[in-house]
Amino acid sequence: MIITQTPFRMSFFGGGTDFPEFYKEHGGAVISTTFDKYCYVNVRHLPRFFDYSTELSYSRIERVTDVEEIQHPAIREAMKYLDMQELRLTYEADLPARSGLGTSSSFAVGMLNAFYALKGKYADKKKLADDAIYLERVLCNESGGVQDQIAASYGGLNRINFTENGYEVNPIILSLERKEQLNRNLLLFFTGFSRFSSDIQETTQKALNEKKTQLLEMLQLVEEAERVLTSKTGLEEFGRLLDYTWKLKRGISGRISTDSIDGLYAAGMKAGALGGKLLGAGGGGFLLFYVEEDRKERVKKAMESLLYVPFAFENSGTRVIHYTAEMYEKR
Repeated sequence: MIITQTPFRMSFFGGGTDFPEFYKEHGGAVISTTFDKYCYVNVRHLPRFFDYSTELSYSRIERVTDVEEIQHPAIREAMKYLDMQELRLTYEADLPARSGLGTSSSFAVGMLNAFYALKGKYADKKKLADDAIYLERVLCNESGGVQDQIAASYGGLNRINFTENGYEVNPIILSLERKEQLNRNLLLFFTGFSRFSSDIQETTQKALNEKKTQLLEMLQLVEEAERVLTSKTGLEEFGRLLDYTWKLKRGISGRISTDSIDGLYAAGMKAGALGGKLLGAGGGGFLLFYVEEDRKERVKKAMESLLYVPFAFENSGTRVIHYTAEMYEKR
């Protein structure tokens, strides 16, 4: 039996520049972090006592005799890709799916990590990130960028650079005190379920050429944000840059925000937030604000209709947290 633990991520700057159609021509970069909310994938070989050969438990239960019958596209394609058979797979998570925190990619990374472990093979973080990108973007043909798979695999607060030759993950080095201050000043609220990320990402993907100017400016903001984080000045400018990048992002696609989300964001800013953004592709999910200590209670009061979600940064990325080897012979 294998159990993997894989963190969710929040992306601060550069979202949209991680689309291959953009970064292969212009370069790309994002700043993101993983945090202490996780998905768990439990995998073992299914004993041969049943009239089905594979059992899957996620938001629904599937029992099938042929991998091709599996309805969940990522599980089906991953099992075919790695030649996995006769499985019992269970998925659970600390946060809901379709919420803007890279949940589908965290699941893909955690599932692949579990599959490799069940086969008795070690896959490093780059292998898991690359395979998850291939699974979601090629095998499942889903639209979107590639930052989520990398963040979930590597973990930590990073700047991820993209070029025509691939990507590199560079940890952002901060003192413990400064990193804790950044963590304390970020407030996270759940606005409700979003539409499927890939649907919104598809409209974003189609707008890449038309919105090139905004994306190039968002790419430049990554440089500015990293400079603010690694300097010895106050972090207030980080919050203001969040506000600016959110306004740029809203201009890329009309499906990214809604009137309701715009109203909530305006209320948070009026209550004292210096900046913020809706996390993920858009349409709903989690709203993040940067708030100085003396204004936190006012912002929480303004957001009292939403669920407040405390969190802490994490650095581990995906991990196998339980490993029990088992004998298995293919039919």
